[in-house]
Amino acid sequence: MSGPRIALLGFSIECNRFAPPAGPEDFSTRCWLRGDALLSDARSDAPQALGEMPGFVARMDETGPWQPRPLMLAMAEPNGPVDHALFLSMMEEWRERLRTLRGQVEGAYAVLHGAGLTTVLDDPEGALQALVRSELGEVPFICSYDLHANVSDSNVALNDAFVGYRTNPHLDMRERGAESADLLRRLLAGERFLRAHRRLPIVAPTVSLLTAQGPYAEVINLGQERAAADPRIVNVSVMAGFAYGDTPFNGLCAVVTATHQGAADALADELAAASWERRHRFVAALTSLEEATRRALASDVPLAFADVADNPGGGGRGNTMWILEAFHRAGVEGAVFGVIHDPALAIEAHRLGTGARFEARFNRDSGQDPFARPFAAEAEVVALSDGRVAGRRGIFKGTTMQLGRTARLRLGGIEVVVIEGRTQCADPAFLEHLGIDIGAARCVVVKSRGHFRGGFDEFFDHERIVEVDAPGLTSPILSRFPWQKLPRPVLPLDSETTR
Repeated sequence: MSGPRIALLGFSIECNRFAPPAGPEDFSTRCWLRGDALLSDARSDAPQALGEMPGFVARMDETGPWQPRPLMLAMAEPNGPVDHALFLSMMEEWRERLRTLRGQVEGAYAVLHGAGLTTVLDDPEGALQALVRSELGEVPFICSYDLHANVSDSNVALNDAFVGYRTNPHLDMRERGAESADLLRRLLAGERFLRAHRRLPIVAPTVSLLTAQGPYAEVINLGQERAAADPRIVNVSVMAGFAYGDTPFNGLCAVVTATHQGAADALADELAAASWERRHRFVAALTSLEEATRRALASDVPLAFADVADNPGGGGRGNTMWILEAFHRAGVEGAVFGVIHDPALAIEAHRLGTGARFEARFNRDSGQDPFARPFAAEAEVVALSDGRVAGRRGIFKGTTMQLGRTARLRLGGIEVVVIEGRTQCADPAFLEHLGIDIGAARCVVVKSRGHFRGGFDEFFDHERIVEVDAPGLTSPILSRFPWQKLPRPVLPLDSETTR
């Protein structure tokens, strides 16, 4: 085999500083691949890994001979900070594997999220990038990032090209992996890239960061228009950041990769100015629980209700009961709720079996979780599954997902899908594999902030989505959190903020 030898690795987890720490089981139940298993997964029809690594490998395969050197890829559902001892053990494994490649590779690619934390570090991605540099030297090195990355100076300085997602919901992961491969090919051919990085004192609420419309979409589109018109611009990544990471380098930012420093600086400055001009539009406009309940009862058209404050895709536990309890008490009919993380209830439903009637007790094992108040209602077990689902649409399309033991329960006029694992309800398949007809529902309530839009858009357009204001670990009302490290003053928390 000929062609460049390329190291492949990754660390991808979005960390909410206010959520419980992540341990080894959070990675092993999602995606923790080593050596040849990493490469086999990337080339499979339904990989465990999200799209960046499969996209990178497929494009490298298409564009010429190469020799992959797969190391380790660790991905988990969004969670609290990673246990630091676990991260140190990962670092040691990466170090050992990288050390065997010293002088034996011509390049490297890393899948990174950018909003990782450990119980000690604010920038574990920067630590991993520094490790790659220390072990492999100045070989061409590309890193791809989620657009919710909190971008440190190290994240920009320690790679040769910075590639961030452009879509939220994240529908372009494979494309960004493929783009990373194209840029690495250019570097291997002798090109050299330069970067510019501008961070703003704007920590935008998550619900204001869609890319189909709104201020964030406008800035992203401006960057892409400028890049299309200037061949010196290699990549434009406008990174939204992740407020709940609560880091010293939180803040919406622009990272421009180019072949000319002046061009990179000028465009980064323009995008920073465009973001600042729109600063007062980065706000959370939510619907009260009382109004959401009224609309669920009265609407003439089907509606989707997003429980944005309990989004497992941002570290939420997926178990709060405020909306379910309100809809059930009000007698809402024809509603579907998905997916509620309650291992004890899912296991009990499997033990009782299809057709069983029982009192469903939610959050019986909630421990010290301040948001997981108990709720009980008479229920029927309608359907059961092992939770192995092939993603059909959106962020999980083509991905093998493990929901754990899964149950469809009927609580009066409400269908509730309960899962043993924890993930956001971003794909219709999570409900459909239990026989639920989403198109027939009067309303659907999802534990998700925005990624459900990429999966459920065939049922609900933007005008029929209601973002509900309820308590939770991912509330877009940022004044509700005890910030520790967020740079202040910052918008929208501090009205006196200036650039």
